Amino acid sequence: MSGEIAQKLTMRRVVVAFLPLLALIGMIVVGVAVFGRDVGDGASQVSLIFATALAAFLAKVVCKVPWSALEQGIASSISKAGVSIMILLLIGMLSGAWMIGGVVPTLICYGVKIMSPHLFLASACVICAVVSLMTGSSWTTVATIGVALLGIGTVLGVPAPWSAGAIISGAYFGDKLSPLSDTTILASSATGTDLFVHIRYMLFTTIPSMLLTLTIFLVAGFFLVDVAAVDAQEFSNALLCAFHVTPWTLLVPLLTGVLIALRLPSLAVLFFSALIGGVSAVVLQGDVLLSVVGEDLPSVTGYYKALMTTFFAPTHVATGSEVIDRLVSTRGMSGMLTTVWLILCAVSFGGVMYAGGMLRTIADVALACVRGLAGLVGATAITGAMMNVATGDQYISILITADMFRDAYRRRGAESRLLSRTIEDSCTVTSVLVPWNTCAMAQSTSLGIPTVAYLPFCFFNLISPFMSVVVAAIISRRLARQNNRPLAGTDPTKR
Repeated sequence: MSGEIAQKLTMRRVVVAFLPLLALIGMIVVGVAVFGRDVGDGASQVSLIFATALAAFLAKVVCKVPWSALEQGIASSISKAGVSIMILLLIGMLSGAWMIGGVVPTLICYGVKIMSPHLFLASACVICAVVSLMTGSSWTTVATIGVALLGIGTVLGVPAPWSAGAIISGAYFGDKLSPLSDTTILASSATGTDLFVHIRYMLFTTIPSMLLTLTIFLVAGFFLVDVAAVDAQEFSNALLCAFHVTPWTLLVPLLTGVLIALRLPSLAVLFFSALIGGVSAVVLQGDVLLSVVGEDLPSVTGYYKALMTTFFAPTHVATGSEVIDRLVSTRGMSGMLTTVWLILCAVSFGGVMYAGGMLRTIADVALACVRGLAGLVGATAITGAMMNVATGDQYISILITADMFRDAYRRRGAESRLLSRTIEDSCTVTSVLVPWNTCAMAQSTSLGIPTVAYLPFCFFNLISPFMSVVVAAIISRRLARQNNRPLAGTDPTKR
């Protein structure tokens, strides 16, 4: 098979496919070097526009693709990103409501008293894993409990990028294994694999990856935090002076948990959770809410104006501590618009790359190098990660990778569950590591930490693709030793 594919590939096809991608990566690297953490405020978007223009030019002039097909590719990609954009706007709405409503400050004050600084990273990872497993959504997990945990970590003296890495690692562990997760359902259905067969088979790579991740966080926790240098009580007092910290605010996350248990869609959960947070702001944090718009005397108009401002605009609360002031500031829905701009540019680039046939060529290059089962899995993992880079959306990446490799796995006698697991080990978990991917933009915006800052500490997401290849290599060796005996992930009757 690899020989046939190699014959079909021409130097022109390969150059046309990789040139826009390399140009994009080059411009992003230059942008990071020049703008630093502010690269996502405009430089990345412009880079994506230039890369899209280059891809469209090559597709039209060299590959003779009709312009209407390229426009249709852009329109199709943008339509698929619509739900992601709405979720981002609701996350902005929720972040303001939960902060001004006292939910996050209360969770921080209680969490500081309960959690050990040295065990914080591992604890945060496990907490997010459990919440994400129940919700089936890494986005919801990070936007709610993840934001609170980041605040706790800041008060405990844990570096924010490390905290973000632990939060994201746990969130994607649960997202990957939850039967409620849209990516889990999509990966299994796209490959024709039973959902629970897919989940059980993922345990062979996901559990070892998580154990390694937790080990790293446990060890790091004892070297990162200087407990003597952290005055957690000072930060807690600043929050207590600014907010009305009371157990009643915990009803908001509790009711959110009920909505999740009812299996409402993520859009509905985020919307109603934001509304409940708004009620908490009016009832329990009236003074704080009115201070958002500079009102001193309570009035219906004042509360309405302050609540709407909390939902859509940046908010700042003076606590007397510069660190806490930054921690409790929010950006609202308007703060998500730069991210929405980035999403539109990213999926447009992916749409042109797909319509121009460039993504297919990239996959063919990977398949041409395949040797054995481990090589096939490795090619799938690399392609999945590359699709996240090229398309800017994990859902598109999952569908394209499944479509490209389905026949290759069938011809080699490999079961569909091996393909579905490899897709999850690559497409799902690496999406949050690509700065212009919708997942990375959502998590970065929710936590207020650039992707390039937290990326080195998302150990679960970094380990998972390699673990998938390692396990496949072990299976290949067992196949070689046991001849035609059946093994997990392969069907010897098809060889």
